Amino acid sequence: MTKNEIRSCEDALRLLAAYIDRELPGPTDAKVEHHLETCRSCYSRAEFEKRLKASLAELGSEPVRPALAERVNTLIRTFSVAGGD
Repeated sequence: MTKNEIRSCEDALRLLAAYIDRELPGPTDAKVEHHLETCRSCYSRAEFEKRLKASLAELGSEPVRPALAERVNTLIRTFSVAGGD
């Protein structure tokens, strides 16, 4: 497979993460988009991946409880001191 060829679902799925992150060059992006428009299975997988990415992003935006933050900072200090010996 050359950079711009999509011959199979396997090719499309291999590029899916970069497609979702909008990291593909224009021609390749368009070919993945076309494949997703014509392949229900890959389209479903892409939609699942997009929803999963959005859900994970939301998890990262929740504030950390102060007690947990202090425990993590204590562990970092402990291992930083131990690693410096």
